Amino acid sequence: MRVRALPGRLAAGLGLGGLLALVLLSMMVGKYGDGPRPLLSALRQLVTGETTDPLLATVLWNVRLPRVMAAVVVGAGLAAAGATYQGLFRNPLVSPDLLGVSVGASLGAVLGIFLSLPVLAIQLAAFAGGLMAVLVVAGIGALVRERDPVLTLVLAGIAIQALIGAGISLIKVLADPYDQLPAITYWLLGSMTAITRFDVVSVLPAVVVGLVPLVLLRWRMNILTLGEEEARALGIDTRKTRIVLIAGATLVTAATVSVTGIIGWIGLVIPHIARMLVGPDFRRLLPAAMLLGAAYLLVVDMLARSIAAIEVPLGILTATVGAPFFLWLLIAGKRGW
Repeated sequence: MRVRALPGRLAAGLGLGGLLALVLLSMMVGKYGDGPRPLLSALRQLVTGETTDPLLATVLWNVRLPRVMAAVVVGAGLAAAGATYQGLFRNPLVSPDLLGVSVGASLGAVLGIFLSLPVLAIQLAAFAGGLMAVLVVAGIGALVRERDPVLTLVLAGIAIQALIGAGISLIKVLADPYDQLPAITYWLLGSMTAITRFDVVSVLPAVVVGLVPLVLLRWRMNILTLGEEEARALGIDTRKTRIVLIAGATLVTAATVSVTGIIGWIGLVIPHIARMLVGPDFRRLLPAAMLLGAAYLLVVDMLARSIAAIEVPLGILTATVGAPFFLWLLIAGKRGW
């Protein structure tokens, strides 16, 4: 199923306008200071310098704004990484988790929680774990050169994910069931409850650095989707291009997972929706996926902090939408690019 692609400028305008509206709406949703009046009051305090309600200002600028910014950055990054992986592997069921980056980051974070490390150290451990997992997969792919490189990476990724998953399970068994185990479980489900401005500032450079090659090389992605031989015939160095694109997508995924935990399905579902709206051309598909990913995570985060008395982990909500969509893909046998 594919809807008629919208004109480029109209699609961009609608996308940016819709994202801005969701950002403003997200700033108004919460247990305290919900609605437009508190936001307008906080803006007036910010402009005039008056502090008539310091608690409101703290909630909006120190708690809610970092969450909104993180949702935009993480959602856009995961969607861009997912679209890149699907194009590289020419498989609509591929997600950023394929090469083990998410499970590697999980092992780093779980180990950090188990060792009672500070929050920053846990984030660094998660980031390092994600990168190391992909490096191991890439190393295995380099050793097995005589076989299909794409198939080798996929199989190596599956094996590494299984091995790391066993390590995570072992740590959960050894963890303190009253303190460490709940923290580990909550992190694995994904959440932006404890996001601060420092987290956003620390993750943003890595995400930007990872997105730059994806954006600059998005026209080559169109050629890579034609196949290995066709791309080489058109003068594309497929090996170097794949390495750069995989490195960029991996960096984005590792950086985002390190601060929010595992938020699944965004990298799988959003690229498909973007492809339905703007078509398969990566020059339009990648920006559209980034806008939709940011908007989707904003909506999910608003639901997470408003539908129940306690905050629902993001991974539960994204799976609620992503899993049925995945099943629809399997049943419909969607192959369109």
